[in-house]
Amino acid sequence: MAEAQKYTKEVWKGSVITSPLPPVLVTCGTAEKPNVLTIAWTGVLCTKPPVTYISVRPERYSYDLIKRSGEFVINLAPDRLVKEVDLCGVKSGRDTDKFALTGLTAVPASAVDAPLLEQCPVNIECRVRQVIPLGSHDMFMADILAIDAAKELLDEKGRLALEKAGLLAYAHGQYFSLGKQLGTFGFSVRKKKKRTAPRRKK
Repeated sequence: MAEAQKYTKEVWKGSVITSPLPPVLVTCGTAEKPNVLTIAWTGVLCTKPPVTYISVRPERYSYDLIKRSGEFVINLAPDRLVKEVDLCGVKSGRDTDKFALTGLTAVPASAVDAPLLEQCPVNIECRVRQVIPLGSHDMFMADILAIDAAKELLDEKGRLALEKAGLLAYAHGQYFSLGKQLGTFGFSVRKKKKRTAPRRKK
């Protein structure tokens, strides 16, 4: 193993600094009156059953929409939508039609009343199971009811090749495209397959 980089540290007050996060577009409301907002505080809480979360400030317009309906959709955003993602994070649905502003398209979901975004390759349909007040944000813990995945990203074995989606990343106030693949889960301990010498013809 290569020698690890060594750093000289200084101690700061506790704050929010994390590795890259997915800046997702969260849709809520109904197909007749939809809204969309940008969320970076999201992730996976449990595999079985599949549980996710979003953290939302109570003063945001979408907060009450989600709390009343108990439903939302997490739309994974590709890097080509970086401007739309940013606009949906700085504009409020109280006074702005963000669909008209961005050109994003709301389409019906399969398991919830909240719509999907047509321009996003993966949509995660969610139903709130618990709201947890944390401070500046409340966490909406939610069951994942359905996944809508782009057929264009399925490989010949039916695997979702999400690496081809060009998903957007967010770190410390900045947006990034995901970089090159460095490995796959477990590659550091995976045994290399032994090569068998070809048999000589007699």
